[in-house]
Amino acid sequence: MKRTATALWNGTIKEGKGHLTTQSTVLNQTQYSFNSRFADGIGTNPEELMAAAHAGCFTMKLSLDLTTAGFTPESLETQSAIILDNGVITRSDLTLKARIPGIKEEQFQEIAAGAKATCPVSKAYNMEITLNASLI
Repeated sequence: MKRTATALWNGTIKEGKGHLTTQSTVLNQTQYSFNSRFADGIGTNPEELMAAAHAGCFTMKLSLDLTTAGFTPESLETQSAIILDNGVITRSDLTLKARIPGIKEEQFQEIAAGAKATCPVSKAYNMEITLNASLI
């Protein structure tokens, strides 16, 4: 499998602007800029896209692992917060709220930790990854 995205940037880092387009066109000339990355500007930024990728990948891997273990998740809601500190992406903090009928806390934590360690995006990221997982 191969997926693509294209970035176009015009101008200087602070005054310039760009847009991102993905193969699926879910992002289709989606705006990004210095302000959308470092302030409250309109548009997306690389860290937000990394967070979306990590939250989505981890949640799908967790669903697979739970199903394999004989559980049917009712709902899995994951937030990823990507931390950019002094120009370095240092961490992804995953926060999971899960509704899984019939699972015990210890087994849930074990399966969630396994999904955190083995989802393809976690494996690709060279940074600390934390997980705060709770059953609701």
